[in-house]
Amino acid sequence: MPPSRKPMSRDTAPRLAANDAALPSPEQALGPEERYTNREISWLSFNRRVLAESENEQYPLLERLRFLSISASNLDEFTMVRIAGLEGQVQRGIETQGIDGTSPRQQLAAIREQLLTLEERQQKSLDTLSSLLADEGIILAPIDALTKDQQQWLGEYFESDILPLITPQAIDPSHPFPFVSNKGIGVIFRLKRGKRQADLIEMVLIPSGAPRFVRVPGEEAIYVAIEQLITRFADHMFPGFKILGDGVFRVLRDSDIEVEEEAEDLVRFYRTAIQRRRRGHVVLLEVDEECDAVAEALLREQLEVVEDMIVKTGGMLGLADLDTICNEPRPDLKFEPFSPRYPERILEHDGDCFAAIREKDLVIHHPFESFDVVVDFLRQAARDPAVMSIKQTLYRAGDQSPVIAALIEAAQNGKAVTAVVELKARFDEERNIHWASELERAGVQVIYGFTEWKTHAKVSLVVRREEDGYGTYCHFGTGNYHPINAKIYTDLSFFTADAALGRDAAKMFNFITGYIEPDTLEKIAVSPIDLNDKLFEMIDAEIANAKNGKPSGIWVKLNSITNKAMIDKLYEASQAGVEIRMVVRGICSLRAGLPGISENIQVKSVIGRFLEHSRVWAFANGKEMPSRQAKVFLTSADAMSRNLTRRVEVLVPITNKTVHDQVLGQVMLANILDTEQSWSLGPDGQYNRMRKGEDGFNCHEYFMSNPSLSGRGAALAEHEVPRLTLGGADQ
Repeated sequence: MPPSRKPMSRDTAPRLAANDAALPSPEQALGPEERYTNREISWLSFNRRVLAESENEQYPLLERLRFLSISASNLDEFTMVRIAGLEGQVQRGIETQGIDGTSPRQQLAAIREQLLTLEERQQKSLDTLSSLLADEGIILAPIDALTKDQQQWLGEYFESDILPLITPQAIDPSHPFPFVSNKGIGVIFRLKRGKRQADLIEMVLIPSGAPRFVRVPGEEAIYVAIEQLITRFADHMFPGFKILGDGVFRVLRDSDIEVEEEAEDLVRFYRTAIQRRRRGHVVLLEVDEECDAVAEALLREQLEVVEDMIVKTGGMLGLADLDTICNEPRPDLKFEPFSPRYPERILEHDGDCFAAIREKDLVIHHPFESFDVVVDFLRQAARDPAVMSIKQTLYRAGDQSPVIAALIEAAQNGKAVTAVVELKARFDEERNIHWASELERAGVQVIYGFTEWKTHAKVSLVVRREEDGYGTYCHFGTGNYHPINAKIYTDLSFFTADAALGRDAAKMFNFITGYIEPDTLEKIAVSPIDLNDKLFEMIDAEIANAKNGKPSGIWVKLNSITNKAMIDKLYEASQAGVEIRMVVRGICSLRAGLPGISENIQVKSVIGRFLEHSRVWAFANGKEMPSRQAKVFLTSADAMSRNLTRRVEVLVPITNKTVHDQVLGQVMLANILDTEQSWSLGPDGQYNRMRKGEDGFNCHEYFMSNPSLSGRGAALAEHEVPRLTLGGADQ
C-alpha cells in the first residue's frame, strides 16, 4: 500500500461579497437550534416519510408492506451506525456539538424519544396491513388461530425441518452465555424439572439460514414466524420440563468501521474489521413485552445493556424480514410491472455504443431507461479490438455483477484494465474484497484508493484507437454500478466522447492511483480538491446577478445536505434575493422559509415507487429558470462534509443541448412539479405531505410514460414529449 495521506486543507467558509455587511448574520438572527436541523433528527423524519408510504392507500398492499420493511431496515442501520457512534462519543467524553448546537448526549436523548414513537407506528402499520392482507388471502397468523390440521402440519414441520437446525443452550456456570450475532433473533426460556430443583434458563438462537416465516400449505398464503414455532412447540425440545416463562428477543450491534491511519494493508485490515464488527458491542436489545422477567434480567446482565438500550414491543420483532412475504406471487397486490426502455439512439447505430456516443452526448435516466446500456458499454469495450484500456471506479457492484464480468473479460482479452475498488463502502466491504480478489486473479490492476477518503465518484474511462488517434469515451454516473439498485434507484448515466472530459477523467484516475493531484482541470471539478470551491463560485455568481437586478436562481437535487458552510452560503444567496428550489430526498439540516434568512428557499422531498438518488445542480446564469443558458452539473456528491472534504467525488458540466434540456427541463422540472409523492419542508424543520388534488402531478408516472430526450434519437419525432413548465405539463 502507498503511504497514508492527509486530506488537503480547504477553506470551506462562505466568502462574502464586499457589501454583505448590511445583511444580518445568521448568528445574530437566530440560534443554531432554530437555524439548522440536527442530521439525526432529520434522518428520522426521512424514515417517517418512508414509513408513511406503508400507510398510503393508493399503493397496492404488498408494496405498502415492502415500504414497512424498508423503514425497519433503515432504522436497523441507523441504530447500528449512527446511534452506536453517538454512544461511543458519550462513553469517550467527546462533546463535539452537532450543527444545531446539541451535544452527543442531548442528541441521543432526542433520538430515543423519537425512536420509540417510530417503532410504535411501525407496529401499528403492521397491524393495519395484516388485517387488509388477510382479506386478500395473505395471512400473518398466530398459531393458535389456525385449524387443528394446520397446527398439526406445523408441529410435524417443526420436528422435521426446524428442530435439527436449532440448539437449546443452558445458561449456567458450566455453560457460558452464547454469542448472539448482530440482528440475531432468539427465544429464552425459564424451565423447571422438579419441585426441588432450581429454575433453568435455556436459550435458542435462530440460525441465520433458517426461514424467518414458514408458509403453511393451502390456497391461502398463511405465514407463521419461526419464533412462534419455537415457543409453541418448546415441549418438543424440553421433554420432562415445565415451561415457566419465555420471551423473544433481538440484538443490534455497533457495526461501524473506523479506518486506522496506520493501517498498512487495507484488505487485511478490513478482513479483520469485518470479523470485529460481527462482535461489536450491543447498542439495542429488543424484547417482546411478555418476556419472562427473570429471563429478561439475565439478558440485560449478560449483554451489558442499560435501560436506554432496551425497546419492548407488543408486536413483531425484526420487521425488515417482512420483505420475504412481499415476494408472494400476487401481481394484483403489487405495482404494475414496468420494463425500462433501451435507448433508441444506440439501436439506431446497430447497438454500437461508441458510435452513438461519438455522434453526441447521451444521458440515461435509470430505472426508466435500462442499466443494460452501462453493461453493454463495458462489454463492447472488453470485446472491441480497438480498445486499449479501461479505467473504472467501483463502490457498490452487487452480488452477481455483469460490470465485474465485463472487466474480467477485458483483462482476459489483453486490455489494460484498472479498477478502483472502494473497500470502505459500508456493509459492502466483504463483497468488495471478494470482487477485488476476482479482478486481480484475472489480471486487472486493482487499486484501493486513499486510506482516509472514500472514492465515491462513479466514472468509467475507455481509451480507443481510432483513425485520427486515440479517442476517449467516458461514463459519469450519479449512482453505483449496481444492476439491482439501478432498477429501484433513480440515477443519471452520462456518456460522452468529449476529449476535454476524457483528459479530466484520466487526471482524476491518476490522482486516485498515484496521488498525483491535477494542476488544472478543464471542465470537471473533483472533491476534495475543488468541487466545493466550484459550487461556491457558482452560488456567488447567482448572488451577484441578484444584486445587479438580473434574473437569478438555483435548482438543486440531492440526497442529503448537512454541510454548515454550504447551508450558510445558500442562506446568503436567499438573503440576496436568489430564488432557490431544492429537492432533497433524505437528511436536510437546512431550514427553508426562515424570515430574513431562507425565505427564498423552497425544499421538498420526493418519496415514491422509486428511490430518488440522482444529484444535480443548476444555476440560472442571468436568465429565468429553466433556460438553455442555465449552467447544469451532474455530480456523485451530496452536500455533506464527508462528500465535500473526505471523499473523491466528481462534478460534471452538461453542455450538450439535448442532454441539458433533458436534465433541467425534464428531470429537474418534473421533480419540482411533483405533488403526489412530495413532502414540503417548513421553517420549523417539519415536513407536510403536499396535497394531491385533481391537478396532481406524479413525476415517476411521467418518466415511465414519456421518453427521455437524448436517448430517443430519430424516434423522438414520432413521440413528442409533453413540454413541462413551472405552470405544469403542456399536453
